[in-house]
Amino acid sequence: MISRIRIRLRLSVSLRPHPLNTFFLCLLAASSFANAADVALAPAAAKIDGNALYQANCASCHGADRLGINGPALLPGNLERLRRPDAIKTIAEGRIATQMPGFGDKLSSAEVTALTELIYTPLATTPAWGMREMRASRIAHQTGKLQDKPVFKADPLNLFIVVELGDHHATILDGDKFEPITRFATRYALHGGPKFSPDGRYVYFASRDGWVAKYDIWNLKLISEIRVGINTRNLAISSDGRYAMIANYLPHTMVVLDTKNLTPLKIVDVTDDSGKSSRVSAVYDAAPRKSFIAALKDIPEVWEFSYDAKTDRLNSKKIEEPSFQPRRLRLDDYLDDFFFDASYQHLIGSSRGGVGQVIDLDAGKKITSVALPGMPHLGSGITWEYQGKPVLATPNLKEAVVTIVDMNTWQTEKQIPTLGPGFFMRSHENTPYAWVDVFNGTKDRDVIQIIDKQKLEVIAQLRPSPGKVAAHTEFTRDGKYALVSIWENDGELVIYDAKTLQVVKRLPMKKPSGKYNIFNKISRSAGTSH
Repeated sequence: MISRIRIRLRLSVSLRPHPLNTFFLCLLAASSFANAADVALAPAAAKIDGNALYQANCASCHGADRLGINGPALLPGNLERLRRPDAIKTIAEGRIATQMPGFGDKLSSAEVTALTELIYTPLATTPAWGMREMRASRIAHQTGKLQDKPVFKADPLNLFIVVELGDHHATILDGDKFEPITRFATRYALHGGPKFSPDGRYVYFASRDGWVAKYDIWNLKLISEIRVGINTRNLAISSDGRYAMIANYLPHTMVVLDTKNLTPLKIVDVTDDSGKSSRVSAVYDAAPRKSFIAALKDIPEVWEFSYDAKTDRLNSKKIEEPSFQPRRLRLDDYLDDFFFDASYQHLIGSSRGGVGQVIDLDAGKKITSVALPGMPHLGSGITWEYQGKPVLATPNLKEAVVTIVDMNTWQTEKQIPTLGPGFFMRSHENTPYAWVDVFNGTKDRDVIQIIDKQKLEVIAQLRPSPGKVAAHTEFTRDGKYALVSIWENDGELVIYDAKTLQVVKRLPMKKPSGKYNIFNKISRSAGTSH
């Protein structure tokens, strides 16, 4: 059994103005200076006590155990997208207009390197993050009664939540006028996409550092926050709006929250029959089943958690409140990513050998295999009707192809060649086109490719901002306009007429990573991820 230590942290920090994010803001900003960070790993660094340097210079913000206090956790899993030379440069030089100072005039290059090596070193013991730590972390930002109608005049269902990674903010955008309604600070490195309450009033964010936030869109107010883990993957909101379930990489847990006040209800330790623990790859809401579905990273299983207040799917009996005991589906292979059909009876999962699995959730077993070469990104998969049958389309993270799968036979309908590996794919019921990026390519990353959904071929290539990375298309609720992100710190949203493919407006933004239309999300549009 993995040993655990209990760590008590002071977490009484308000979201605004988010000085706690400044260290990571600096790290993120430094990514644009990759060629300038040529500090060598000095041999002398091996003789320097990196921990002593950390305690003297970093612990007051990031915690003596690197789990975070006013600043985020500094652990390998939390830094996995950051290159070490970028971290070295930021520690040495800091960043203008933030509270992160540069230490280059105080520490030698060898000492800066030693600090960097330390934060990329795993902890000697696996830390605990239990009920006590969660409850101590909770912050109530609003306690009084708020209005039960929007304080703005825009269509509350045709709004976009735009996540801006460049300076860790989110913008609420009017989807009719394409004008910002408000902009507010978020935690560092939001991950997994925001999720909405069934009526579209509340949006919930999860950060990579384990913070979950509840925001009232109608009143433009942050309601509350709680830290549910140290390294978090994503969250899901139940279709009745009562519960949130969060998937963690560290610790190996799943957490259930009451969404009303973001109070923790249950922690589920993720282990198999032998006691082996696992990270959780992702969790999703399966609304027709009234359950959460989770895939595990290190155990070949899928878990289902019923939140039906009338029937517990695991025990098939009447209950007053859900037990959140997992129904465990044991598989032949691991699932890294997955997608559901419209009924949520079937789960299509990508495996590590290029062959996917189709799981019948009612039967609780695999029913067939599906050819999914490379690394398909099923989390960005979409569906549409093609020649009278439903098809699944998925981009690929490693290969220059979009795979089209017949969802009746689970046979590959077509492999559509693309300019390079993509990440996001989107469409809408009211458009004949699907839009896919080249985000994971080595070139042509500034291109969005337009696929005709009936011809199953690329019919146009758009360069929204030549030379800058283009990614993540999202549509207005009526499908008339498509919004594309320019994934740069000096980025923008480029808004297209979805029929003519002509630009109608540009909105400057700070690295807008994703934008999420409320109606499309809560109505479970076939053209967007869920």
